[in-house]
Amino acid sequence: MAHTILEVNELNKKYAKFSLKDVSFSLEEGTIYGFIGRNGAGKTTTLKCIYNLVQPDSGDILYEGEDFVKQEIKAKNEIGLLFGGADFYPNQRAKTIAKVTSTFYKTWDHELYQKLLVFFDLNEEKKIKEFSNGMKVKFGLTLALSHGAKVLLLDEPTSGLDPVSRDEVLDCFIKICKSQKTTILFSTHVISDLDKCADKIIYIKNGEIFQNSSVEEFKSTYLHIEGRSEQLDRFDKNKIGRLFIHQKKFSGLIERKDKEYFSEFSLQEPTLEELMLFIERGNGNEETPF
Repeated sequence: MAHTILEVNELNKKYAKFSLKDVSFSLEEGTIYGFIGRNGAGKTTTLKCIYNLVQPDSGDILYEGEDFVKQEIKAKNEIGLLFGGADFYPNQRAKTIAKVTSTFYKTWDHELYQKLLVFFDLNEEKKIKEFSNGMKVKFGLTLALSHGAKVLLLDEPTSGLDPVSRDEVLDCFIKICKSQKTTILFSTHVISDLDKCADKIIYIKNGEIFQNSSVEEFKSTYLHIEGRSEQLDRFDKNKIGRLFIHQKKFSGLIERKDKEYFSEFSLQEPTLEELMLFIERGNGNEETPF
């Protein structure tokens, strides 16, 4: 049976124009969780509440079965945190920031830190202002990974990275989960990243958990369909969600129960991005001035 390392129970936080409402989920050891939802859905607020950067109005955060706040020093020593867009002192050299950061963690691994610098092709002699946005993200990940964290809480960790660098980061996630049993919860708008590495999906919508399941279960209701648009005249178009027709071809989503009805078309597993678009936008398109 999988070991639960972190639990979020009925988390509530009310702001003037937004609220988290009874957010609950648990994270199992050695598992990668994709935390998805639209901008403003509550992802960053949830992560900040978990790490006690924001105090929730109600609810509990348990780390290794005990209250997070009561063992905050121990918990934060074993949890790596990275928020997208977070910046470092621009005039400081990377090695200076790493040296200061290392004093916060009893388990800081300098050898691992050096290996990650090589892996991400980072020069610690450079000042932060000399780093590109992508390099800043890689450096933040290097710091988050260098103290042997049991749990990584990452908000947009691949933001600003080119496709090759993103692939390197995702490969790193998969390897540390397998070899170190590290648990990763990361939010991202690059949903294709989750198709590559996520084991489970936690979907938050309007401050509430909309779905919490394995990737396979999340995809189990629908199939991607595509074919030539002239073929559609013989079929019920209302059975196709997010129908898109372009250059005499069409694509969309169908329910798996209609698989035989559409058997002459190409049917495949849907991507997570397709499913998110269908959930958020349905068959309608937001009005534009064009």
